[in-house]
Amino acid sequence: MLDLAIHYDEGPVTLADISGTQAISLSYLEQLFVRLKKHGLVEGLRGPGGGYRLARSPEDISIAQVINAIGEGIDVTQCGGNEDCQDGERCLTHALWDKLGKEIQGFMNGITLAAFLRRDKVSAVVRRQQAGHAIPVLEPTLNKTVA
Repeated sequence: MLDLAIHYDEGPVTLADISGTQAISLSYLEQLFVRLKKHGLVEGLRGPGGGYRLARSPEDISIAQVINAIGEGIDVTQCGGNEDCQDGERCLTHALWDKLGKEIQGFMNGITLAAFLRRDKVSAVVRRQQAGHAIPVLEPTLNKTVA
């Protein structure tokens, strides 16, 4: 989604390009994008020059919306929020974990794709990736033995 936000004004991005830039399996990306499209976060464009683009401005899509769309959720309770953590009953620390999950959800709701991209360290990664250095390649070294 951040790749699409980076290229929002430039047009669609192929999943193959995202896969290469972010080192994410193409088949995994295909599964994620089905979910993102179903939740109205991305649009697919077919044909030459096709690919995916954000369905809305990067300013209008929160990180929480992305996480929720792909089905990851932000629940940190042991019981998935069912309050049956300990032998079918609510455990002693359920309220603590429930509150933490809500704090995380609120935090993620407050960060849009655009706001995240404006962070200094994120901007540095974007510049590196756009320069074509997404994955550093180490030069092989030979062990030299002294004769």
